[in-house]
Amino acid sequence: MTTHPIPVDGIGPVEVTVTERGEGAPVLLLHGGGGPQTVDGFAELLAGSRPVRVLTPVHPGFAGTPRPDALDSIGGLARLYAALLDELDLTGVVVIGNSIGGWITAELALLGSPRVRQVVLVDAVGIAVPGHPVVDFFALTMDEVAQHSYADPARFRIDVDALPPAARAAMAGNRAALTVYGGREMTDPGLRDRLADVSVPALVIWGEADRIADPGYGKALAAAIPGAGFELLAGTGHLPQVETPELLLTALDPALGRG
Repeated sequence: MTTHPIPVDGIGPVEVTVTERGEGAPVLLLHGGGGPQTVDGFAELLAGSRPVRVLTPVHPGFAGTPRPDALDSIGGLARLYAALLDELDLTGVVVIGNSIGGWITAELALLGSPRVRQVVLVDAVGIAVPGHPVVDFFALTMDEVAQHSYADPARFRIDVDALPPAARAAMAGNRAALTVYGGREMTDPGLRDRLADVSVPALVIWGEADRIADPGYGKALAAAIPGAGFELLAGTGHLPQVETPELLLTALDPALGRG
């Protein structure tokens, strides 16, 4: 784990903490609103089973990391990660993002960085789809979050009252950062139309039991990106990297050059 000071146009220097695992072709893995722990286990699996170098940054403001006031949007995070790829001089990067990480991935694709080879959006949010709204996450209790996020929510229920104070504080900090970046509705009304300008290969992967953003939402997202593939995963919800990691790993193989 290292912390990089990254200069970002219009924002200034931003400290971003990145964990690296494995060796091989670079993969940038972007977490969602649940924080970096929602991708850590999958990053270990990916780096341990495929010839890839997996980089998992912490979005500033999550997991107790500092967030400069000027970094307050998904687009700003996309510019941060484009600058990170420049700083690390990475090429041929596959960017994989879950939930708001997928939203960041879409914005990163729109920046047209020549360092990005392909993008994968896993149960991503960010667009507006009539008839398929993103659930009001902030109105949900933690039990309701699990009910909406997993095909088998009982396996992943969190008893917040049983958590130590530091863990509860971290969850509250993550939620505050999520509000700053994504707003309450987790959508950018103009993003769906802008996705027509994506020019890198794209794959959209969705859990059939996702009730944060349902499969109809995922199909609309794929349809908005020229040439994007769409794959529906059975028996999983909004966080397939947590609930069915081996299934997600297999679905990613074509993007990783293995299928």
